[in-house]
Amino acid sequence: MNDAFNALQAHEGKTFFQLFRHGTMSLEIYQPAGHDPQQPHLQDEVYIIISGSGTFQNGVELQPFEAGDFLFVPAGVDHRFIDFTENFMTWVIFYGAAGGEARD
Repeated sequence: MNDAFNALQAHEGKTFFQLFRHGTMSLEIYQPAGHDPQQPHLQDEVYIIISGSGTFQNGVELQPFEAGDFLFVPAGVDHRFIDFTENFMTWVIFYGAAGGEARD
């Protein structure tokens, strides 16, 4: 975890850093400051909250989050973290084909 945080800090001014990639899957660490400027992504994604708390907008849904929570966002869905604490940081895992995986 410390290595990931240090890698992000070494890229001053960036809110994310890609740590690993294999096939369609990538792992990033993400730490926005003040506001979350995300746009919908082409792939499905998972967030695992490292630290902090706040509210997560996933489409039209709003849900509180805190450290340890798991959040899923289907490809193409508008989403962002809002009203989050200063220490907010999360793992981000993107995976699958553009457009997202088939839904059961």
